[in-house]
Amino acid sequence: MTDTSPYTPPSIWSWNKENGGSFANINRPIAGATHDKQLPRGHHPMQLYSLATPNGVKVTVMLEELLALGHREAEYDAWLIRINEGEQFGSGFVAVNPNSKIPALLDCGGPEPIRVFESGAILLYLAEKFGALLPVEQPARAECLSWLFWQMGSAPFLGGGFGHFYAYAPTKIEYAIDRYAMEVKRQLDVLDRHLAQSAYLAGDEYSIADIAVWPWYGALVKGLLYEAGQFLQVQTYTNVVRWTDLVAQRPAVQRGRMVNRTWGEPSSQLHERHDASDFDTRTQDKLDAAR
Repeated sequence: MTDTSPYTPPSIWSWNKENGGSFANINRPIAGATHDKQLPRGHHPMQLYSLATPNGVKVTVMLEELLALGHREAEYDAWLIRINEGEQFGSGFVAVNPNSKIPALLDCGGPEPIRVFESGAILLYLAEKFGALLPVEQPARAECLSWLFWQMGSAPFLGGGFGHFYAYAPTKIEYAIDRYAMEVKRQLDVLDRHLAQSAYLAGDEYSIADIAVWPWYGALVKGLLYEAGQFLQVQTYTNVVRWTDLVAQRPAVQRGRMVNRTWGEPSSQLHERHDASDFDTRTQDKLDAAR
């Protein structure tokens, strides 16, 4: 259905709490905590508070990749933050991320914990801390960082723009869907043309650029995001499809996608991760079978 009713913005905007749509119960025009709740703390250096949305998957994939490379100080506890229930507005979470968005990271490996928020900042922080997955020499380093920040600037058009109006808005608005579908297809074309020239986004080596872009655009190509693959004809972007499949084969990517995941096949879910053995002993299907 297309909404053709006229709308004239008022001289001063006011918050309509009754305005519908998915996530309406947690959206608000003010920041800060809504309730007192301290965050749990595990024993590993890295404490992650997250959910397996695309932005959350970036960080769990990164940590699993670092562990696969032998960086033992990248061991982490991944605590589940149920954003639909407003857990991101607890006082403890807001202290780690004043923007109240997942993911949020506490690096407890030094004398004082270091908070890092925003997924791109977390990837860059971890890459620099461990000297991994970020090229050292130019121009590869500049290329990697350019694609990392391309993702940070582009994905809101895919998520909050296209994804919201295509999948979550209470009313299907033709203009909004067309506007953001056009932009997402342009972004896919940007990626496709670039990936025709190199195996990965920053060249021949896998990097944090791929880790940042894949959970959004790879998931879209795989049909895991908004179920919009046919609508956007994603299979026509053959270089993006090739790159998507290449990254999806990595064991660390497969593990990272499971962490803090609470939907889909039970065997694909690991609600919280506190040890590498949890992938074998604590997936939801095994928990259900034990009950």
